[in-house]
Amino acid sequence: MENLIGYIAAFLTTVSFLPQVLRVVMTKQTRDISRNMYIMFFLGVLLWFVYGILRSDFPIILANAVTIFFVSIILYYKLTTEEKT
Repeated sequence: MENLIGYIAAFLTTVSFLPQVLRVVMTKQTRDISRNMYIMFFLGVLLWFVYGILRSDFPIILANAVTIFFVSIILYYKLTTEEKT
């Protein structure tokens, strides 16, 4: 039961980033996205990923690996696209 709750929580929190990723990729607009928030979030998720590895906790590893991927896409666009004012 614990793993089931972990998998459901991991799925929901990870998939919640998908709409933002799709919007950024399609529009290439990141003006309203906080760079610093995403950098801090990325570092936090990276630490959760390492924690999951150290505990051999697959739901934590999987969720955070996918979230790192999604957040990396958003950060890439945020750091490489010039915003027009």
